[in-house]
Amino acid sequence: MSRNAEVAHQLEIFADLLEADDVEYKPNAYRRAAENIREYHEPIEDLADEGKSAVERIDGVGDAIAAKVVEYIETGEIEELADLKGKLPVDIEALTRVEGVGPKTVGTLYDALGITTLDELADAAEEGRIQEVKGFGAKTEANIRENVAFAREAQKRERLGDARPLADDVLAYLRGVDEVEQAEVAGSIRRWRDTIGDVDVLVAATESEAVIDAFVELPAASDVIEAGEHKAGLRVDDIRVDLRVVIPDEFGSALQYFTGSKDHNVELRNLAIDRGLKMNEYGVFDVADVDDPDAGQRVGERIAGETEESMYVALDLPLIPPEIREGTGEIDAAREGTLPDLVAEGDVRGDLHTHTDWSDGRASVAEMAQAAAERGYDYYAVTDHASGPGMVGGVGLSDDEIREQMDAIEDAREKTGSELTLLHGIETNIDADGGLSTADDLLADLDVVVASPHAALGQDRETATDRLARAVEHPSVDILGHPTGRLINEREGLDLDVARIAEAAADAGTALEINADPARLDLHGELVRVAIGAGATIAVDTDGHAPGALAYIRYGVHTARRGWCEADDVLNTRDVDELRAFLH
Repeated sequence: MSRNAEVAHQLEIFADLLEADDVEYKPNAYRRAAENIREYHEPIEDLADEGKSAVERIDGVGDAIAAKVVEYIETGEIEELADLKGKLPVDIEALTRVEGVGPKTVGTLYDALGITTLDELADAAEEGRIQEVKGFGAKTEANIRENVAFAREAQKRERLGDARPLADDVLAYLRGVDEVEQAEVAGSIRRWRDTIGDVDVLVAATESEAVIDAFVELPAASDVIEAGEHKAGLRVDDIRVDLRVVIPDEFGSALQYFTGSKDHNVELRNLAIDRGLKMNEYGVFDVADVDDPDAGQRVGERIAGETEESMYVALDLPLIPPEIREGTGEIDAAREGTLPDLVAEGDVRGDLHTHTDWSDGRASVAEMAQAAAERGYDYYAVTDHASGPGMVGGVGLSDDEIREQMDAIEDAREKTGSELTLLHGIETNIDADGGLSTADDLLADLDVVVASPHAALGQDRETATDRLARAVEHPSVDILGHPTGRLINEREGLDLDVARIAEAAADAGTALEINADPARLDLHGELVRVAIGAGATIAVDTDGHAPGALAYIRYGVHTARRGWCEADDVLNTRDVDELRAFLH
């Protein structure tokens, strides 16, 4: 079970505390190392076992950071990080969840007001003390006050992208236990919600004690919360993992029941009652001839439950995909035979929004194209950042640099051969009025244009909707990138009338993006459903900044499934000729 994410998380905390302590240069080095460790294809603990020099094989990990990684793997802590926490005893993760509060702000407010927690920050903002600190003002204080509630809510749930890799590792570990017959995740993580409360795991086994014993020995576990006869709970890197063990004959019914959602299950149970049936986590029971159906959970003749599909068949329904079990019309659709044939990851034939080291990516054009080819893609687009609103630190390319990149793309085309169609595009920036940061004549010369909002993300609903509607109507714009601009658990993004934008996009032949970066998942599932209902085409892209990030496509596909997308709704399930026809 890989500890890459766990180690990366420690380095990210280190980076934030260094920045809060006003240390220059080092924070970015730690963040780059953390990102590369998180995406590295080998378990970091195996490299650490080989020694510091093996850890240094990871790009961006030098001698000092490698030594700290080995120290953490061997001892469970980093002494220098512990010392820094003692010097700055702040809850850096909670405080920086407040939009507009970065690590440097945390350091300044600690020095000036002794603020260490979210509650203390909220109190200081309510009492008007923040605006009295040098460099702050009434407007900054008001923004902090308004965003604390969002930060509090974000504390309660983990991003899917942080929890799902852990869940996959836990499943792999449990499936390797001899007594385990079946294992699957349940709850919101199985429905691929963009945030989850904890990781729920369900196991089928006749010897539950042996499974519980193996579970509490999970190598990555930092704390055993509880351990009973059939249930146990652990904490792994601040994420709670709950295990439930059931007998094999009841695995299907338990999996259906614990996948949820509550609204979905209530509707199913009511449907069962109407048919003289009782439906619960133990199966479906015929209670038509039972005097007291509430006498117990297993009363009556059991007619389903060994498999999840049997639970639906007992109600004359097809198996409903987990992603759409939200009580929002899926049961009616199942009864009417109109359930969508949801898009699958294997349907995706290319990625149309990615970055290279020409802007803020971490790999060359050739390396990214090779990664796309290895995924079996038919086509792949390089869409580096253009300069403009929201781009800082020289990240974006000027128009002249974009034209220079055309030669690099042509060179890469020759190296990748005819197996992969390599497209050249740009991610241009949408300004506050809906204009673009790249010249029209240049946009017209590119294969694909992604237009994205990176600034003015606090606009009101009407202004923001007008702005993006204007952008999708630009004749050269092919895809509206991460439309709301949200960052999960960090900022809410734009409040939009997505139906109106989708109608404008459909009329203009512009696709709306599901940005599959697990920090974004933007558009999210509910808005995707609105968009396709208004006739829009969806593009599922990774916004990948490194070869490993192309694997994020699975988060985008499952988000599309949550939005009831079929393959025909998704632009990049089309072949090259169909894609070119849409783009031009």
